[in-house]
Amino acid sequence: MDRLQSMQIYARVVEMQSFSRAAESLSLPPSRVTRAVKALEAFLGVRLLQRTTRHISLTPDGVLYYDNCRRLLADIEAVEAGFPGSAGQPRGRLRVDMTLSLARLVVLPRIKDFQARFPDVELILTVADRTVELVQEGIDCVIRAGIPEDSPTLVARQIGAFEWVTCASPDYLACRGTPTTLEDLADHDAVGYLSSRTARTLDWNFIVDGESRSIRMRERLVVNDTDAYVASALEGLGLIRAGTYMVRDHLRSGRLRQVLDRFVAPPAPLSVIYPKNRHLSPTVRAFVDWVASVVGEASGGW
Repeated sequence: MDRLQSMQIYARVVEMQSFSRAAESLSLPPSRVTRAVKALEAFLGVRLLQRTTRHISLTPDGVLYYDNCRRLLADIEAVEAGFPGSAGQPRGRLRVDMTLSLARLVVLPRIKDFQARFPDVELILTVADRTVELVQEGIDCVIRAGIPEDSPTLVARQIGAFEWVTCASPDYLACRGTPTTLEDLADHDAVGYLSSRTARTLDWNFIVDGESRSIRMRERLVVNDTDAYVASALEGLGLIRAGTYMVRDHLRSGRLRQVLDRFVAPPAPLSVIYPKNRHLSPTVRAFVDWVASVVGEASGGW
């Protein structure tokens, strides 16, 4: 058994969530991939994967082994990166997860630049606003807003921050009036944003006289998607409180109007989060550095 190749095959099976897709991506016969994983399980004396006709899942031993496989393979890539030639250049499959609004408004408009710089990287971009298990789901890094939780196994690198804007459509304000104080919000409806991480809608936080003040809005409509959230405001369905990059163009066009602009809110940091390895993969490092520069440039217009 070629231990290193078997580890690479196992890692790809986990990342692709499929033996057949892993075989296709590695240009190997499916039988070769199956044999490699079975040989690893026999060698280690544990079951790494639970297999059904529909999907595969990691066992606790499989999670531990995959985490160490990623670390060892990243170490090898890092060593190779220190020598001339192409061995250490960013290459291979990279899976990244972020919110739809950040992908659509900030990252995707610049993605051709990343592809031009790193032509050997195959980027898989998934969009979600939920807590993801990086190891179990085979995700290399995620970008999230807010203050990340401390973790012994993850690294969080802040790459930017955005301000909050409270706004509504001109039609809504013409019908319901324009709030000028935080107390006025009691007479208004808001579109609620349901966080999949907390399973509840978000409170609105403001800084008043140096202290944080939390306001619970009346919500007649709740959504769990950032594009739907902004679209609801454009339709005059209520006030929203969104990141500046999400509503900037609508504010410039007049389709949305900012209110309560004298009441500031704590800025929301944007962080890229990835597994903690002694040596970060050149491919992950390349994306992290690139997206940090893209968000940094975009922040100037926020």
